[in-house]
Amino acid sequence: MPTYSYVCEECNTSFELFFYIKDYVEKPICIRCNSINTSREYVKDVATQNTSVKKSDTELKTIGDLANRNRDKMSDDQKMHLYKKHNSYKEEQSDKPLPKGMSRMKKPEKIKWTKS
Repeated sequence: MPTYSYVCEECNTSFELFFYIKDYVEKPICIRCNSINTSREYVKDVATQNTSVKKSDTELKTIGDLANRNRDKMSDDQKMHLYKKHNSYKEEQSDKPLPKGMSRMKKPEKIKWTKS
């Protein structure tokens, strides 16, 4: 089912709706203020489209294919939530003191690649 991005002109709320193409609505009701003064955010829709062909369940060859398909279905909020969930330990770990006589390893500097 396609996902459509909209913005409310009254309260400036962005929201996404998904429904069949046959049920498409040009000006849906805002989910926050119930206004009908809404419009499509075509730029956001185009930016989130995957340019590759969608694979069906029988065409998935690797776990990476499945992960990519599931990632493409997520909203930006869901992606941010997962990022925070999976990276929060980094912040927690740096705050905890180490036992006496131990020290943390320093991260190596990132290699900067240049064209030669």
